[in-house]
Amino acid sequence: MRHAERLWRRALVVALALVALQLGSLMAPAYACGCGAMVPQNGSRLSVRQETSAVRWDGHSEQIVMRLTVDGNAPRAAWIMPVPSRATVKLGDRHLFDELEQIAAPVHRTRSHFWPRDGDWPFAKDRGVGDGAPGAAAKPPVEVVGRQRLGPFDVARLTASDPTALRNWLADNGFQLPPALATELKPYVARKWEYVAIRLAPDQAGQTLGGPLDPLSLTFASDSPVYPMRLSRLAKNPQTLNLYVLGAHRMETASAIGGEEPRTLFAGRVTDPGGALGDLTDHAPSVYVTALTQYFPRPAEITADHDIRRAPGDAGFQRAWYTEQLMTVGGVPVWLLTVGAVLVVLACAGALTARRTRARRTARR
Repeated sequence: MRHAERLWRRALVVALALVALQLGSLMAPAYACGCGAMVPQNGSRLSVRQETSAVRWDGHSEQIVMRLTVDGNAPRAAWIMPVPSRATVKLGDRHLFDELEQIAAPVHRTRSHFWPRDGDWPFAKDRGVGDGAPGAAAKPPVEVVGRQRLGPFDVARLTASDPTALRNWLADNGFQLPPALATELKPYVARKWEYVAIRLAPDQAGQTLGGPLDPLSLTFASDSPVYPMRLSRLAKNPQTLNLYVLGAHRMETASAIGGEEPRTLFAGRVTDPGGALGDLTDHAPSVYVTALTQYFPRPAEITADHDIRRAPGDAGFQRAWYTEQLMTVGGVPVWLLTVGAVLVVLACAGALTARRTRARRTARR
């Protein structure tokens, strides 16, 4: 009886611990996401469930189009993005990522095999198999260079040369800059980078932020393509980066910056791009699309931003989903015809040998 009571108490303690852990994860605000920092309003929570970005660099300027899908109960939030130089901000085309996903999607191919496998006669069921800048001098610590309403975004284009000044600006607008985030901003200050600060607010009063937000497009001068990732060091959960790089050649990241090695999901040239992709690339005759994905199991180990460079070659790559198909002729498996033919040949050879043997024996008599 006492043993059963002890077991019941232990089970209750474990259950309460799990509930407390789950509640703690729900209450913890997500300060970092992908390549920017998200700061929810005090007393609320906001997490980024998915982030997909496209980067285009023409040799002089860079454009990043980002789509965020968020969860939480925050009526407002601030998003901070470090950039090498002053950026212009506008809404991105919501169809862009649908087009890129379609371009990079795995293709379906049929692959034939000779010998029967699981799913082939005389075995079981059918089976499908799948493969896979310069900073200006004498600027004030914080300078608001423009403000506009873009869909659910109240955009304040902000330059800040001091994290403390940025903290004050956020406080004036109802947000609190976490001390850890201020620390992570210091390397950008040392490099004379600037920030874009954007207030996220629902289209209608009384609503909270949630679901997929309209894409945001940031354009800024850059000597080489870069994707800011350092602020993701503050993320508490593993992070996945999905990145499309658009250019004249196949591109790659210079290093893993503390995550797993980036994987290429697609690499290929798209001729005469239309739709949102054509608009983004100024309807160039062709554009090379490189789709990368990278997993960060321990975001605290992220060491730097992603420097993006040209790959050694422009060899194409596309994932494929294979359907295994047994080789047949007229609906009859080739292996069966082959085995049958071999058996017939062996039978004929055996019969011929036996006939010759009998003929020799008859001749001896």
